[in-house]
Amino acid sequence: MGRPTEVRVRVPASSANLGPGFDSLGLALSLHDDVEVSVASSGGVSVEVEGEGAGRVPCDETHLVVRAMHHAWALFGAEPVGIRMRCVNAIPHSRGLGSSAAAAVAGAVAACVLAGRDPELEREALLQVTAGMEGHADNAAASLLGGFVVAWETVGNTASRFHAVRQEVHPQIAPVALVAGVESSTKTTRGLLPEVVPLGDAAFTGSRTALSVLAFTTRPELLMAATEDRLHQGYRRPAYPESADLVDALRARDVPAAISGAGPTVLALTTDGALPADLDLTGFTALPLPVDGVGARVEIG
Repeated sequence: MGRPTEVRVRVPASSANLGPGFDSLGLALSLHDDVEVSVASSGGVSVEVEGEGAGRVPCDETHLVVRAMHHAWALFGAEPVGIRMRCVNAIPHSRGLGSSAAAAVAGAVAACVLAGRDPELEREALLQVTAGMEGHADNAAASLLGGFVVAWETVGNTASRFHAVRQEVHPQIAPVALVAGVESSTKTTRGLLPEVVPLGDAAFTGSRTALSVLAFTTRPELLMAATEDRLHQGYRRPAYPESADLVDALRARDVPAAISGAGPTVLALTTDGALPADLDLTGFTALPLPVDGVGARVEIG
């Protein structure tokens, strides 16, 4: 393909972990950030932000989307002299819905297109760029590829590589994100995790992670068991007690639920998008978010 001078990228939110799949399972959700980038004849970077993060995120070279572009151009080449960028964000920040991964994917995909590359043919490279910025591939792979993803990392003598396999989600699964009104820091919640966990808990969680692949793709009736976790959610409970209580309340009413990513958003995996009538949602906003089966979308020109 040639080298366009304008590109628009739409990237979905994501929910990671999905209970037991710490840093390995991800689900793309139909809540999107839109990023428009055009090549500027003059040098420098111009950034406009609307929606989530407006007035709070930097509007210069340190903007996460811009940083992702530079990472991608280091790989693809053809970095322009200057760019103009407009971000219209719908994904809440610091809520466990993959906003940083979505920004990284948007920037890397935009840079790929502006370098004259086809992002469909460069998915492997784009995954390395975006997951490398995140440190794990679950959110980035879901936003890039769509659907349900299983992600992992292989460590070599000189470098590591990220991998992901995408699967179609069973059509009966209707996720509802219960978005907390407060933010949570991934760094803080990771700091609550122990270096060592009991062998029984590791074995339990490993079995549930394997079961998740079956439950999300072909056997949704297994989601209640498949979303059980003993690896991370219990240790993180002090960071978001209200969210943990909501997970418990949903599961007590036979609704499979888990903390979304690093929280504090809760993901309920319903079959019809409806929640129990007696559920107390004080402090949370319920957003029915169908699975995004496409991932990052590109419009050129």
